[in-house]
Amino acid sequence: MKAVFIKEFGGRENLEIREIAETGRPNAGEILVRVSFAGINRADILQRRGLYPPPAGFDPHRPGLEFAGTVVAMGDGVDAFSIADSVAGITSGEAQSEFINVDERLVFSTDGLGAEAAGAIAEVYVTAHDALVSQAEVSPGETVLIHAIASGVGLAAAQIAKHNCATVIGTTRSVEKAEKLKEFSAFIDHIVVTNEGPAFADEVLRLTDGRGVDVVIDLVGGEYFPEELRAMAPKGRIILVGLTAGRKAELDMGLMLGKRLTVTGTVLRSRPTEEKAAAIAAFRQDILPHLVNGKLFPIIDSVFPLEQISKAHARVEADENIGKVLIIFPHVEN
Repeated sequence: MKAVFIKEFGGRENLEIREIAETGRPNAGEILVRVSFAGINRADILQRRGLYPPPAGFDPHRPGLEFAGTVVAMGDGVDAFSIADSVAGITSGEAQSEFINVDERLVFSTDGLGAEAAGAIAEVYVTAHDALVSQAEVSPGETVLIHAIASGVGLAAAQIAKHNCATVIGTTRSVEKAEKLKEFSAFIDHIVVTNEGPAFADEVLRLTDGRGVDVVIDLVGGEYFPEELRAMAPKGRIILVGLTAGRKAELDMGLMLGKRLTVTGTVLRSRPTEEKAAAIAAFRQDILPHLVNGKLFPIIDSVFPLEQISKAHARVEADENIGKVLIIFPHVEN
């Protein structure tokens, strides 16, 4: 089978499409999926650079955290799916392959969704729902600040926040993206541009009449974090999801104490299967029906043929995308 392979860790020139041995038959509780679409995530960029290896049991040279495709085989004990079912799901690696074995608890039906749309859902909506609803417990009438709102997770979080009757403020470093994001005014109330550095607290306080925001979905970390403390309302919750702006920041702990803030770090990839299964189950119940009926919808930036995996990485790495970047496998086009 064809699979994306990292020859050696470093630049995009180290990506290739390699013929590898086909995945064996699924174990008990697993399904074998023929992959049609796979998403490109920041984690793939870091893995390619050798900075974010997958958990034990997954090949560090084979990236991919999400997939959509068709069930072609089932292990013993599987009763939630049937052969030829359309599905999508998450995994800790190796999803950018023609076939993948995965625990059935990490997969959901995509009946009622197009195959391309299904490929743009799993990682971003499960991550966003888990952070915003399961952990931050966002409530109607609250205000949510989402950094890197043009990303796949950012746009999914914005939709989920608005679905929960919250006001949404997003940040982006790009003036051009800010202009394009106006297209999504149905679920983004305000956009703050941070192209001259992460100085957004004053504008956020102005937009909230000095009160600040109740929840932050932080996909960047680094120097954004101290500004978040200034921008928070009393008893605000910060959910730290990503660290693209850096791992360290200088904090004013007095602000944290005075405002009685809660800071929660979260990651999906390395969680035990049982915890990821719980996140999938919560997403399936709360969000999936609204994706099927069209009230929520994935934002797809671009779709690249498998052979153009390097171009797909380049688009994400350059932060050019608004929404998900996908790769499509050759059999889909035949």
